Amino acid sequence: MLDFLNKTYIYFNSSSINFFTILTLIIIYSIIIFSCGKIIKRLEIKVNDDKKKIILQSLKKPLNFFFLSCFTAIITIFFQKYSDHSLIIAHKIFKIGLVFAIIWFGWRVVLGYENYFTEDKKQEYDLTTIQAIIKLLKAILVILFLLAILNQFGVSLGGVIAFGGVGGIAIGFAAKDLLANFFGAIMIYLDRPFVVGDWIKSPDREIEGVVTNIGWRLTKIRTFESRTLYVPNSIFSNIAIENPSRMSNRRIFETIGIRYDDIAKVGIIVENIRKMLETHEDIDQKKTLMVNLNKFNDFSVDFFIYTFTKTTNWEEFHKIKQKILLTISKIIENEGAEIAFPTSEVKLIK
Repeated sequence: MLDFLNKTYIYFNSSSINFFTILTLIIIYSIIIFSCGKIIKRLEIKVNDDKKKIILQSLKKPLNFFFLSCFTAIITIFFQKYSDHSLIIAHKIFKIGLVFAIIWFGWRVVLGYENYFTEDKKQEYDLTTIQAIIKLLKAILVILFLLAILNQFGVSLGGVIAFGGVGGIAIGFAAKDLLANFFGAIMIYLDRPFVVGDWIKSPDREIEGVVTNIGWRLTKIRTFESRTLYVPNSIFSNIAIENPSRMSNRRIFETIGIRYDDIAKVGIIVENIRKMLETHEDIDQKKTLMVNLNKFNDFSVDFFIYTFTKTTNWEEFHKIKQKILLTISKIIENEGAEIAFPTSEVKLIK
């Protein structure tokens, strides 16, 4: 590129440069931009793969910027009046434009794939992993851009790396909470105690809700009151987390009491309820199923029901539970018994 600019400089230096030369360059630049836009549009029409379309759509603006930097580099030669530094300045403009265009193209591709994987294909991919990769790629692009720009302005990369080693210690002490949250995010991505969309809760803290985002510093949780809870990632390293979203079944565990007057009917009631549950289509027969007399309470004879539904869906579970409890009340009624309620007996002495 430097040789090309040098030849351009020699050619125009020996020619009469005027307004029409600059105008010609602008027209050429406009034609190139227009042609590139047309070519990209035609390629988008021919390409059927959405992933390839993302690359083509991401290319247009960075490519236009690259041609603009080339045009600016050439114009700089003219406006610098062929000074000794004109070629050096033009060369720097070209290199900075090229670096920025490449990084910008990479950034647009990353954003395009982020939208593709997280919105259009939510059900096909692991959203948490996709978000982690996207964040990492963005960080890499930003670092590469900064290093490339510093290099163009004469800053030694070796010095930057050395400063990073020494200064990193001081920064580590100053930003220990920030680093703790950063490494907390890494552990979440590696250990995967939960992912985006999971319902989590902690017995140690008042944390419960659905995970909506896992960032490098904070995890966003939407509580069941539709409020957003922001939890620093370092917290998850020191507390127990329960993940109900990964349950295999939901449990029905209820205690029911009948009157002492119906104590003779407890055995047949318990047996009928057990048979009903053993043949119920919504009950998982591979799990523990128990229906037994449990306690002689103050005003009732209690038996308990312990079983698991096949579904883990919260709404479906409660519909099934309601049907089962109503069926149990019907069984008790069919046996001529009644469910107990708090009573007291008063004896009058004459």
